[in-house]
Amino acid sequence: MPFNKVEKYLLDLGFTISSKNREEGFFVVESEMEGIKNLIIGVTAPLIIFEQYLFSLQHDKLEVFKALLKKNRDIIHGAFALTEDGRRVIFRYTIQSHNLDQNEFDAAINSLSLLMSEYYEQLIDFSKP
Repeated sequence: MPFNKVEKYLLDLGFTISSKNREEGFFVVESEMEGIKNLIIGVTAPLIIFEQYLFSLQHDKLEVFKALLKKNRDIIHGAFALTEDGRRVIFRYTIQSHNLDQNEFDAAINSLSLLMSEYYEQLIDFSKP
């Protein structure tokens, strides 16, 4: 079952599971070492979806949108996205659950961690009004 496998991988990586719901298929996790807080992991076969809230947009800023789209090209796994209301910027990564292994799961987490470490100053600037 993908939910149990994801939980095992999270614990093996040393993540703190702050919330989980097997029926609704999600985890909320964090890792201070990775700089990840309130990462939502949805487990709904056949997909596992990682979503990390990054910041809220105060106004539509063309330069921010352009910069995020350009950075998407550099990101190997995952991408920046907007929530349905168009106000919150998230990092989103989606993988298949049917043949998930530890390496693939680690790659999803590492992609987010690497992005945060390399791009955090720009993200902070983007979040300013």
